[in-house]
Amino acid sequence: MNTMQIIAIVIFAATIITVMTEKVHRAVAAVVGALLLILTGVLTVESGFSYVDINTIGVLIGMMLFVAIVKNSGIFEYIAIKAAKIAKGRPWPLMLLLCIITAVLSGFLDNVTTVLLIGPMTLAITNMLKTSPVPFFITQIMASNIGGTATLIGDPPNIMIGSAAGLSFLDFVANTGLAVVFVLAAMLVCFYFIYGRKLHVEEGAMAEVLQLDESKAIKDRSLLIKSVVMIILVVFAFIFHSQLHLESSTVALTAAGIMLLIGRQDVEEAIAGVEWSTLIFFTGLFIVVGGLQETGVIQIVANTLVDMTAGHMTLTILLILWVSAIISAFLDNIPFVATLIPLILTMESSGVDVAPLWWAVSLGACLGGNGTLIGASANVVLSGISNRHGFPITFASYFKVGFPLMLLSVGICTIYMLLRYC
Repeated sequence: MNTMQIIAIVIFAATIITVMTEKVHRAVAAVVGALLLILTGVLTVESGFSYVDINTIGVLIGMMLFVAIVKNSGIFEYIAIKAAKIAKGRPWPLMLLLCIITAVLSGFLDNVTTVLLIGPMTLAITNMLKTSPVPFFITQIMASNIGGTATLIGDPPNIMIGSAAGLSFLDFVANTGLAVVFVLAAMLVCFYFIYGRKLHVEEGAMAEVLQLDESKAIKDRSLLIKSVVMIILVVFAFIFHSQLHLESSTVALTAAGIMLLIGRQDVEEAIAGVEWSTLIFFTGLFIVVGGLQETGVIQIVANTLVDMTAGHMTLTILLILWVSAIISAFLDNIPFVATLIPLILTMESSGVDVAPLWWAVSLGACLGGNGTLIGASANVVLSGISNRHGFPITFASYFKVGFPLMLLSVGICTIYMLLRYC
């Protein structure tokens, strides 16, 4: 390795360790890491910012603004009361219901948008039931990443793979979607034993929830109508954004712009509702990971991955699945998947049937995001919402639950891949 590669690795490792120990705010850690790469000459300002995924940042800003306006209609409180009444105020059925809703929505929206919509609902419900939202948020983080794995548009790596390999929405549903059914079922069982048996809500709080009138939660009927129409349009726009030749960020920012215009709400309040610290963290992290890509470290890892298997397909499938999962738990999966794609295409051009490799990359990269609090965008966004409202989710507390369950989910996918493709 050359000097620049060593510097990039050291700065990346130091940034991740700092985030994990939480001695410094994660946004500060990411920004300092990015600045060190620039000061040491590994990156220039221009090359550093070229690694920032503007589409992801745009989706986050757009949906945060959108949610900040829509929530003033009272729609989240309405849905929260309705869901709590369906569950009869019992915490485990409520957790189960919210997990399934999160997973399904994440397959049709990107998972970041889903958690931005689900987060306020969860806070409203748990406030009514006088219980901590943290267990609900942790299970929703995992459900969002699992659900996003099922479809072409649920997670950015799937969009990249689908584009490169010419795979359709239905191709993903029939392959990764089937695996996700088994993974989600197993995770729900685990959630019951980890959280379900321990959740407790006072009988009085449950009784109060059942007596609530959800219709009274609506604060602004005009805004509610506008919000419902826009939510429907946004869902369809996200599903068909590739056919419409629109980036997902364009959809999100357009929705935000329209709601800012027609919502007649306090714009300053809406802007203040954006999780700016989360956006700064993402920007810094993209640049830090960009240092690894700029110096060729990620390329070396990807090449080593392929060389280790010596062309044995079963070994290649399993190695790509597990390495993608482990790496994606600690760094953004987009640059890693971007590096693997040309390698797999090269194998295909030499006559190798690479179809199973696409599904191995997808399952590993998407489900690997459940391993740590920084493994996926949805994790950072939802934990940021929780922290902001006084319910901290630490790296360590999430890791104790998320990493073992991630390993279990990838283990299930290993069996699935062996039975179906080997």
